[in-house]
Amino acid sequence: MGGTHLQDLPEVIQMNIVGLSNDTRSRNAMALVCRKWYFMERVTRTSITLRGNVRHLYQLPTCFQSVIHLDLSLLSPWGYSFFHFNPNSADADADAEANFHAVAVCLQRAFPLVTSLTVYARNSSVLHPLILQWPHLRRVKLVRWHQRPSSAPGSDFVSLFNHCTSLTDLDLSCFYCWTEDFPAALQASSPVATKYLTGLDLLSLSSVEGFRSHEILTISSACPSLHRFLAPCVFDQRYHGFVGDETLLILASNCKYLSKLHLVDHSALSAPRADPVDDANHTGFSSISPLGLQNAFAGLSMLEDLVLDVCHNVSDAGPALEGLNQLCPRLRSLKLGQFLGVCTAAALHLDGVAVCGGLTSLSIKNSADLTDAGLVTIARGCSRLSKFEIQGCRMVTVPGFRKLASMLRSTLVEVGISCCKYLDAPRSLSAIEPIRDRIKRLNIDWIGTLDDDVYDDDYVVVDDDDDDNDDVVGDGYDDDDGDLRKKKHRRQSEIVQKFPDCSFWCKAWKKLQHLSLWIPVAKVLSPLADIGFESCPELEEVCMKVEGDCRTCDVPSTETFGLISLMQYPKLSKMKLDCGDAIGYALTAPKGQLDLSLWERFYLSGIRELNLSELDYWPPQDKDMNQRSISLPAVGLLAECTSLRKLFIHGTAHEHFLRFLLNIPNLRDVQLREDYYPAPENDTSTEMRIDSCRRFDEALNRRFIPD
Repeated sequence: MGGTHLQDLPEVIQMNIVGLSNDTRSRNAMALVCRKWYFMERVTRTSITLRGNVRHLYQLPTCFQSVIHLDLSLLSPWGYSFFHFNPNSADADADAEANFHAVAVCLQRAFPLVTSLTVYARNSSVLHPLILQWPHLRRVKLVRWHQRPSSAPGSDFVSLFNHCTSLTDLDLSCFYCWTEDFPAALQASSPVATKYLTGLDLLSLSSVEGFRSHEILTISSACPSLHRFLAPCVFDQRYHGFVGDETLLILASNCKYLSKLHLVDHSALSAPRADPVDDANHTGFSSISPLGLQNAFAGLSMLEDLVLDVCHNVSDAGPALEGLNQLCPRLRSLKLGQFLGVCTAAALHLDGVAVCGGLTSLSIKNSADLTDAGLVTIARGCSRLSKFEIQGCRMVTVPGFRKLASMLRSTLVEVGISCCKYLDAPRSLSAIEPIRDRIKRLNIDWIGTLDDDVYDDDYVVVDDDDDDNDDVVGDGYDDDDGDLRKKKHRRQSEIVQKFPDCSFWCKAWKKLQHLSLWIPVAKVLSPLADIGFESCPELEEVCMKVEGDCRTCDVPSTETFGLISLMQYPKLSKMKLDCGDAIGYALTAPKGQLDLSLWERFYLSGIRELNLSELDYWPPQDKDMNQRSISLPAVGLLAECTSLRKLFIHGTAHEHFLRFLLNIPNLRDVQLREDYYPAPENDTSTEMRIDSCRRFDEALNRRFIPD
């Protein structure tokens, strides 16, 4: 047929169109259109993630010569040396070195232009031969969740700093090591090694300790060109070497070009969820002073993204935060933890963080004196906010957050509300009602069953015809007959009739793509449609974190957790079910208690009804035995989810359990990640046995996958 087709465009434009596509499956589909598009797709692909067993080098693709980002972290055997050799052999070390070199050479020939590398480096012997092939590496990300080898501090990074003199970005956020390893490596290496280092991410969730003051100073003096620096720190002044005003001032002096700075107390990374009624987390004062903050901000004029999460309260921080507007005019993202006086709203003028009108993202954690008036003042001053989160703010209520949402309706698309005394899930949903049709990402607390007392309406909001202010006219705790609930629904009907074009009371979540929930252990997930999520046409991902001690809980009243209620969302394809902080009995349980296998059956029942393509699953664990292993019922239920393509289990499994997963017809990527710490040293499960990994991996790759 006649007419103009895409093929008639100049080849340069076609290559730009193909190059703009980032989705791997979309690019693979483009390559099947015709031979011309096949070559264009291969030439324009700049990033690739390899899967399969590294022993099968004949399957290594050689047609992606333009790749600059290479990810080897998913290669099998998972987390082990590239080639398995006999450790009892007299030439074991020589054989291993020769094997590593052969693999590295093959990879370099297939991808000669690599400048960004992600690799699972269980020991330095894996990393050394790779960086010799690409001496001009600029970005390196190391992954390791196994035990740190018994070697000298800093030995993991010696080869990296000695051979990669052009290194600009180093990511250790998924690398299990000690805090003293990195400073020791910097001191042992040449100053040229870190001359061009502009990005350094040390913010690993596995950090059981944070960096102390002298270690932060060692890093900052060795890397003066840093633009991005993320690290866990020791802010508690009860410990020797805590990070205080002097450390922040010297850090700002050494690294004047910082645009992204995240300093988080190490206890905040792994601490369990606090009780919103308990005021213990609001006691004590930090060694960080407002004057120290002002002096540090004065030396960080290029700052764009700042996170300060300390362990004790920073008192009267308002004046220091006001200075951010002038001292750091480029600041766009701000997260504060344990700060008092963030916004007092004591007068009509703006104060505290509300003065920073350029912010687009703001997160406030454990601010004991933040009130509704403070939220309204923040909304007045920070009118560009697209993301707003509060956690552990005990004085914030529904009217205040609702007013903020109304004032930021044109910009706010991402909201997080957690661990707030007066904002449980029902109240949180009521508070964000003005932006329900605009919000894209939402994080809230547990949504209980419909007969729970928390579903009584605590506030009824009346819209005045003359102004936009929301007034509290009732308190549901004093109403036993449901009169206030009826008044609220009647008032909503009146508003809809009077303003038919107004979407304030819209019940559809038209743009919601990501929903994150925190759920206490042994509680049931009520159907989301029954509490306001009846229409979520764009919902793609659901994340649920289960936390608590199973050993103190009674047997659940129902047999299933309630995952089957999620099947009504047509685009739901990704799920993260994190039961890693659910503690129980791994092997045997006392009479009347459930062991972890039965708890896993409870949480995973119904997952086969969901059309999931990706699943991240953290099994419950027994911390006394330091074991987080997936059980037989859990594997059986996962095997029934036939639509899965990617499955990552953050724990261990026995080999005969993994055989169940081979029944999933479209499953391509599977990995066991033993990322709980300290990782067991002599575990006998599949993750620690290379032969079991190899047998399962070969069986997985032998199957025919339709697409």
